[in-house]
Amino acid sequence: MDTKTIDVDKYAHNYSDDGLWSKITANFKKVGVNLLYKVLQLFYVAKNPNVPMKIRAAMIAPLGYFISPIDLIPDLTPVVGYSDDAAVIAMAIAFAHAYIDDNIRRKAKDKLCEFFGRNILRQLN
Repeated sequence: MDTKTIDVDKYAHNYSDDGLWSKITANFKKVGVNLLYKVLQLFYVAKNPNVPMKIRAAMIAPLGYFISPIDLIPDLTPVVGYSDDAAVIAMAIAFAHAYIDDNIRRKAKDKLCEFFGRNILRQLN
């Protein structure tokens, strides 16, 4: 998947906290816990006032892309539907890597547990 061909910025308008929570809870089994964990890390980077605004703002478009059902490979497509989302999220994780600390990871894990129970953490790689 060539993520350079995906114009992620045009998806920033799709982002909302409520939209993200809905996408996570409605599509958990299709998306998988590892991708959701990365999505939540991006969410907490975007919300962290100690992270430079440029980095925080850059997290909104990939999260909007994740929320949008209309993207390069439609999310309804069996098996590969979230592969483009995973590529975009991986690219954003690489960009924000320096800001993903133990606190961000803990918050992401806590949110997974809030949604799906503590046993969900056993599924993380």
